[in-house]
Amino acid sequence: MPLGEWVLRQACAEAATWPNDIKVAVNLSPRQFNDPKLAQMVAHALKETGLPPQLLELEITETLAMQHTDVTLTTLKRLKKLGVSIAIDDFGTGYSSLAYLRRFPVDKIKIDRIFVADAPDDREQGAIVSAIVALAHALEIEVIGEGVENEAQQEFLRRCGCDYIQGYLVGRPADADTAAKDYL
Repeated sequence: MPLGEWVLRQACAEAATWPNDIKVAVNLSPRQFNDPKLAQMVAHALKETGLPPQLLELEITETLAMQHTDVTLTTLKRLKKLGVSIAIDDFGTGYSSLAYLRRFPVDKIKIDRIFVADAPDDREQGAIVSAIVALAHALEIEVIGEGVENEAQQEFLRRCGCDYIQGYLVGRPADADTAAKDYL
């Protein structure tokens, strides 16, 4: 728990120095997400660093989101009340329940890389990705395609209407100094 709180504060502090149109996404661990004081911890990190809440995106895995759904819903509502955005990571790999996707106040879903990898060439994978994008957009949820490594994947996701891509094609993991120099 202390490490997760430190990561959250550090990410907020770093993002507070960036231009006002760039968000920071922070992955929450299951222990962090299940902590009843999570919303209070997030509010404190935002206040302490001066980061506007709309520039913080919290990511939880699909598997985590689908566990203890009443508790999850309550926690998500508390976080949304702070003004942060919520993303469901690894979408499609867990217990995808369309009913819960509709109920949860999420802003983005991230289609897992296992679906993106073969989507341009595999009709079934492509159909799954297209359907996920269409469903998310019908629910007014943005979509990120994960694991994009080549232009064929990027073009396929663009044709599907995917909002964002993430992967080695657009950027490799980098420390804060390198990212600021190369991307900001």
